[in-house]
Order: sequence, then structure tokens, then C-alpha cells
Amino acid sequence: MLQPKRTKFRKQHKGRIHGEAKGGFLLNFGSYALKATEPERVTARQIEAARRAITRHMKRQGRVWIRIFPDLPVSAKPIEVRMGKGKGSVDRWVAKVKPGRIMFEIDGVNDTIAREALRLGAMKLPVTTRVVAREDW
Repeated sequence: MLQPKRTKFRKQHKGRIHGEAKGGFLLNFGSYALKATEPERVTARQIEAARRAITRHMKRQGRVWIRIFPDLPVSAKPIEVRMGKGKGSVDRWVAKVKPGRIMFEIDGVNDTIAREALRLGAMKLPVTTRVVAREDW
């Protein structure tokens, strides 16, 4: 599972996801990509599940690039604990995804396999997405 090796601070504020992606919105590595169309927080587990779905459908041919990294800690208090007594401990790591952000890129497989692999990966994610190809640019 993806998570940072070390961070400056253990816990962070929740914050909001405003605006469009100002970076990571172009195809840099592969020929096909999965692009987010709405703002959402994507957990490390969801990223890993999508990666597995994509690589399994590609039958380990080609190459997959993950363009998002879960660097935001989300804290949670244990079940059946009363309010107060401070903020909970870090429960999971998430990546903030803005609209337009490219999340996965793949290369080395044909058009139909690439589009189906990305569609299967998108089903594991909480964001609405669209598949973009290099020839679309």
C-alpha cells in the first residue's frame, strides 16, 4: 500500500478540493490514461485495487504508471468512543484528486485492451473518470 516514508507533521486538517488540476493533466508517459472529472479523495487501498485490476486485464503486458500519491493522513477515532479527548490517530492515507488530473497511464497494449483495462480500474475508484488517448490530443 502506498504511503509516505516520513512526513513533517503527523496529522493534517481536512481542507477542501477547489478548482481544476493545475498540474498532472497531460499524458507524459503512456498512450492511454484515466482522467478524473470530479474532485474527490482517493485512498491508498482504492489506488492499489485499481492498479491490480488494470495489470490483471493487461495480463502483465505493457507498462502502468500511477500518477497520484496518497500523501494526506486521515484520522479516525475508534468505534464506540465518546466525543472529545483529542483528535483520533491516523487511519488511512488519501490523495486529493482535482478534476482534470491524470491518475493512471498505460502503454504497450492495443487500443481495446487499454480502454477495457482502464474502465475496469475506474470501477474501483470513487471518482467519475474518462479514458483519454494520445491520438485525442
